[in-house]
Amino acid sequence: MFTGNVQEIGTVVAVDEARIAVSAPRAAAGAPGSICLNGVGLTVLQTAYETQLLEAGLSAETRRRSTLDQIRPGTRVNVETPLALGDPLAGHLVQGNVDAVGKIVRIDDEGVARRLWIKPPERFLPLVVAKGQIAIDGVSLTVAEVSRDRFSVALIPLTLRATTLSELSVGDRVNLEPDLVVRLVRRRVPDLARSVTEAVATLPWAGRLSGGRGVEQALAQLAAGGAVMIWDPDREGEGDVVFAGARLRPEAFTFLLTQVCGHPTVPCAPEVLDRLEIGPVPGPGDRHGTRPHIPVDLASGTGTGVSAAERAATVRRLAHPDARPADFLRPGHVFPLAARPGGLAERAGHTEATVAMCVAAGLPPVGVCCEVMNPDGTMAGAADLEIAALRWGLPLLDVADLGKHL
Repeated sequence: MFTGNVQEIGTVVAVDEARIAVSAPRAAAGAPGSICLNGVGLTVLQTAYETQLLEAGLSAETRRRSTLDQIRPGTRVNVETPLALGDPLAGHLVQGNVDAVGKIVRIDDEGVARRLWIKPPERFLPLVVAKGQIAIDGVSLTVAEVSRDRFSVALIPLTLRATTLSELSVGDRVNLEPDLVVRLVRRRVPDLARSVTEAVATLPWAGRLSGGRGVEQALAQLAAGGAVMIWDPDREGEGDVVFAGARLRPEAFTFLLTQVCGHPTVPCAPEVLDRLEIGPVPGPGDRHGTRPHIPVDLASGTGTGVSAAERAATVRRLAHPDARPADFLRPGHVFPLAARPGGLAERAGHTEATVAMCVAAGLPPVGVCCEVMNPDGTMAGAADLEIAALRWGLPLLDVADLGKHL
């Protein structure tokens, strides 16, 4: 038994089908009976204090079920010796039995820390619990978020310095072992997670929706002047609250400013902006290919254009088919974005999703979207979005689902 508290980083010296030799001075000096290398528990065959090497046995089963199938001399590995009676449990109980191999699909730098997004096999995901424990390449970590097909962990500077996780890149494979307690509970109550998911899915207008029926429900809410939450785990990893521009009320814009807390923008079909002679903002645009245009205010307004009522009126006028270029002052406080002409088929972004939903709801191709932020100023992740959707009574849809059904 291990704890996921890496004691040193070793270097693979030699490997064949039956053995692996690792330079690990601290582990070799202790002459352990077993060793955990990158989360894989192995039997130690021999140690050599003088050369600081240890040899462990490899089986075809071990190689097939872990990343050790691709390990090569020179590879750095996380090394931990077994937990002894009386030792402190610094991490959590780790058996060294790899349950699955996951793939790094995204890495976010967060100041001095780092967040890894890992996509495991579908069968493994029910064993991952937000704020629960997991071993990744033998490192005990806390699960930060769990989404539909992936989860994330946050790496603090100490973990980055003391383990090989700092060396991972997008596309790399990692060994995964779930928390022992979660594994036992899931086996004892195998339908628990499914029952909870099914119960949440019965809520008609709130929480995660999927499939054609889910899209239909969201469109009905949008057409009635309500909001929908959409998120994109593959591009920006952020979620937006969306309203239809033609149905936007002042209180809805107030909600975006005071509760959603992101930057409200107005996705428009490109022909709308061309007709209203609202040109693009000079420059290459942002790193995600968004196309911002000159911000505008309603010319007939009497205030500064900043209030929720004035901005909502500006958006409604942008969505009106009889609007003219002279109806708007430039620059202003409402920020149009141009959707790609090919819609979601050309770019699966929040801008295109907003316009596509408005059109599918039978409304003009102008909407409002605003990123969901946490109270501490960070962007809401998958778990935060699901909680917010339930709290606000909003349907939550994946942009990929919209692309399939619109």
